[in-house]
Amino acid sequence: MNPLADWSTEQVWEYIRKNGIPYNPLHDRNYVSIGCAPCTRAVGLGEDIRAGRWWESPETRECGLQRWI
Repeated sequence: MNPLADWSTEQVWEYIRKNGIPYNPLHDRNYVSIGCAPCTRAVGLGEDIRAGRWWESPETRECGLQRWI
């Protein structure tokens, strides 16, 4: 069982800050969901948290790099 499965995003960030856990600094620039460079962009105000991923090809939901990993 995953102890974080029921945590909200706010709870995760509260834990990160409280415990000084390192995180990717792109999060501070509105990169909410971080993947490979071609498929990741900052999320705009009001957008879904996954809006910053696979933005170049929404119909396939991947850029092609994932096919080779």
